[in-house]
Amino acid sequence: MCQVFVSADPQLWAHRTRSIRLHGVATSIRLENLFWQVLHDIATRDGYSVPQLCTRLYDELVAERGAVENFTSFLRVCCTRYLALQLSGEIPQDARIPIRSLTVGSGLERQPAPIALRH
Repeated sequence: MCQVFVSADPQLWAHRTRSIRLHGVATSIRLENLFWQVLHDIATRDGYSVPQLCTRLYDELVAERGAVENFTSFLRVCCTRYLALQLSGEIPQDARIPIRSLTVGSGLERQPAPIALRH
């Protein structure tokens, strides 16, 4: 069993620290390269940069929970959850479908496209 995991490219678990501004305040986030790659994939899917995605996630976490205890761990969980939901089919594999177009229900479902108003 271990060979499945230990044979992974060591660059995946090598960490990198990035300085990201959250509302003008510089903060350092240290994550393994694999997590930075998944954050990049999520951000690209929704048309954000990684710093923009981190700011959005931070703001949504504060709005939902009122405080941020461990933002780095939260980002790791976001990445893991994203990959797990893709594997289960709850997030479409098609990267052209933005995450923000999905809703949470019994599963994740695509929101209907907004209706264009005609004048």
